[in-house]
Amino acid sequence: MRWRGRRQSDNIDDQRGQGGFGRPGNIGTGPGRIRIPVGGRAGGGGISTIVILVVLFFALKACGIDPMQVLTGGGGGLLPGEDSGRVTSSEPGSGSVRNDEMRQFVATVLAETEDVWNGIFQANGLTYQEPQLTLFDGQIRSACGFASSASGPFYCPADKKVYLDTSFFRQLSQQFGASGDFAEAYVIAHEVGHHVQNLIGVLPKFNQMRQRMSEQEANHMSMQVELQADCFAGVWGHYTAQKGILEEGDLEEALNAAQQIGDDTLQKRTQGYVVPETFNHGTSAQRQKWFARGYQSGKLSDCDTFNNPI
Repeated sequence: MRWRGRRQSDNIDDQRGQGGFGRPGNIGTGPGRIRIPVGGRAGGGGISTIVILVVLFFALKACGIDPMQVLTGGGGGLLPGEDSGRVTSSEPGSGSVRNDEMRQFVATVLAETEDVWNGIFQANGLTYQEPQLTLFDGQIRSACGFASSASGPFYCPADKKVYLDTSFFRQLSQQFGASGDFAEAYVIAHEVGHHVQNLIGVLPKFNQMRQRMSEQEANHMSMQVELQADCFAGVWGHYTAQKGILEEGDLEEALNAAQQIGDDTLQKRTQGYVVPETFNHGTSAQRQKWFARGYQSGKLSDCDTFNNPI
């Protein structure tokens, strides 16, 4: 990625050095994240397509968004992420004043997501509420509860913040074989994708519905939510590529990261076999498919994981 010298986001809260040390662990777990049920059976018996359609429609309407405009690609012809005229900030927003390269990278990627999603929301007559990204090491307390490095990166809907222990990127490279700056950017863009889901009402509706779901149904819908966030990350990547930021091999880095953190690949690596009924994020093939789908089209209409086979 050609990220150096670009605008850095002010929405960084650097809490590193202010907590204890955790232990790197599995991706997609931990108390602070969008809670994903584990166990049950994911295959068959899920909520009907018609019910999902109604749920998604009213979730969007409740947030003042025209579902037909957003989910049919309204504003898809606009190039979100063009220079918004905002002045590049050289000072962090809050927390530590450290300005190391990792902080600069994260702040730059976050700024790129801000530009893209501001453009998409503006194209639909809406205002994008930018998330804050908190950097931490070891452990952190969020509005969703306490989390350690073992949680991996997570998004907390209660405070609309993304939380990231940057040691995860080292784990991603060394333990999972997914190195590269665009692989790291994909992780950030995926969590920002959850923020977008929160703003348009998908996460609140899911959190409400899962209280009445069986584990089987909740696991399946969890995959739909996670794969949509992958697709939203791909949409961001689409416009980032159009701006000439990506370099040769960057797309492959993101796709490799998606493969390495698929449920089936993780289970094979950790226990030697897979248990499909426990999948709650999606297989490697599914995660690659939905990221690529968003990347290729740049349209939210192609990210409807609720009404299309995943």
